[in-house]
Amino acid sequence: MLTGRIGRLIQARPRSQGFMLRIAALVLVIGASLAAASLVAASLAARPAAAQFGNQPPPRPPGDIPNGGFPAQPRPPDQYPGQQQYPPPPPSAGPPPSGIQAQPLPPPPGAAAAPPPPPPAQRARVNPPPANPPPAGAQPANPPPSQPADTSVQPDDTVVTETPTQKIPNNRAVFSGLDKITGRIISFDAAIGETVQFGALQVTARACYTRPPTEATNTDAFVDVDEVTLKGEIKRIFTGWMFASSPGLHAVEHPIYDVWLTDCSSPVPAPVAQSTAPSPAPVAPTPAPQRPRQPPAPRQVSPAPAPAAPR
Repeated sequence: MLTGRIGRLIQARPRSQGFMLRIAALVLVIGASLAAASLVAASLAARPAAAQFGNQPPPRPPGDIPNGGFPAQPRPPDQYPGQQQYPPPPPSAGPPPSGIQAQPLPPPPGAAAAPPPPPPAQRARVNPPPANPPPAGAQPANPPPSQPADTSVQPDDTVVTETPTQKIPNNRAVFSGLDKITGRIISFDAAIGETVQFGALQVTARACYTRPPTEATNTDAFVDVDEVTLKGEIKRIFTGWMFASSPGLHAVEHPIYDVWLTDCSSPVPAPVAQSTAPSPAPVAPTPAPQRPRQPPAPRQVSPAPAPAAPR
């Protein structure tokens, strides 16, 4: 047993010696690599310092300055070996030419085109006076070029005045009345200045106008509407213009009855100018005493009775 153990130890010694040799070789390789890296870094750090002055020695202070410090020197341009210096580009007189062509936009529909911009001002050429001036009345040998005529659109100062709308006066006004209790609608007309009573309302037309057939339809009338109360008093509830095209614009406000304008009738004929000889001035008659006129009673307008139901 003892001899077996000793034999094993003798066999293990050569293995441990080879392992130690391998470790020593690896340490040597790592040390050599670090030394080479430090040498390369030192050489690279020394290159920029030497490149500041190129192949010339660094400048020295002048000798006539006793105990003077080193004067400030301008920093030389950074130039590395093998670097090529290019001259600066010449200053450009204007923007580089472009391949994009500019074109003005067309004017909107209904608008006039804007006049083209005037050409840039040019320096006038001053010619010295001729040695032998031509006689008076003679045409010069080189007449100046004629200026082209201005064909651009000039603004117009014409003021356009809209013709006022023509109104046709009428002698009668046509209304429609509604009884809100029974729901019946009747149509009645009234002469200008005449009072027509519809239920408890008294309607008086003061004016009624229409438009010519060549213009848009617009029928309007100036109307006064009075209410007769249960005590017999007359109360004005509406006065103003009524429009046939818009009955709800100026409507009569009453809880039972409603009245609105529908049309005008009996237009007044236009006066015809006649050339007649001037007649002598009539003698003014002696005024006769007149009795006070009583206002005419309003004309009654009542809705027609409802038709009887068939048996």
